[in-house]
Amino acid sequence: MLNICYNQIKRGVLAMKINKITGILIDVLIFTGIVCILCIPLLLKVAIPYYSGVIYYSYMAFLFISGIFTIYILYNIRRMYKTLFLGNPFVKENIKYLNNISISCMFITLIYFIKCFMVLTFATIIIVIVFAVGSLFCLTLKDIFKQAIYYKEENDCTV
Repeated sequence: MLNICYNQIKRGVLAMKINKITGILIDVLIFTGIVCILCIPLLLKVAIPYYSGVIYYSYMAFLFISGIFTIYILYNIRRMYKTLFLGNPFVKENIKYLNNISISCMFITLIYFIKCFMVLTFATIIIVIVFAVGSLFCLTLKDIFKQAIYYKEENDCTV
C-alpha cells in the first residue's frame, strides 16, 4: 500500500516536471520565432542573392505573414497549456483558442497556396497540406472540447 502511494507521488512529481519543461519549450519557441521574424531580411539576402527584387520582397512578405501567424498559433497554445497546467482544460476559452489556431492555419495554407502560383516547390506543397490538415484537426478538436464542456457542465449540475 505504501509502495503504491510512493509510486503515485513519484509519477505526479515527474508529470509536474514534464509540464514545466513543456511550458518552457513553448516560451522558447515563441522567443525563437520572434528572433527569426526579425532576421528574415538578413537571412533572405544570404539565402537567395540571385533573385530579383520582386521575388525577394514577395518571399519576405510570405515569411513575415506566416511567421506572425505561427507566433500567434504558439501564443494560443501557450494560453491553452496554462488551463491544462491549472488542472481545468475543459473551459470555453480553449474552444476560442482552438478556433484561433484553426483560422491561423487556414491563413498560412492560403498564403502558401498563393505562393504555389509564383514559385512551385515541393516544400510549399507540403506546407499547404500540413497546415490544411492542422486547421481541420483544430476544428475537430474544438468540437470535441465543446462537447466535453457540455457534458462536464451537465455533470456538475447533476451533482
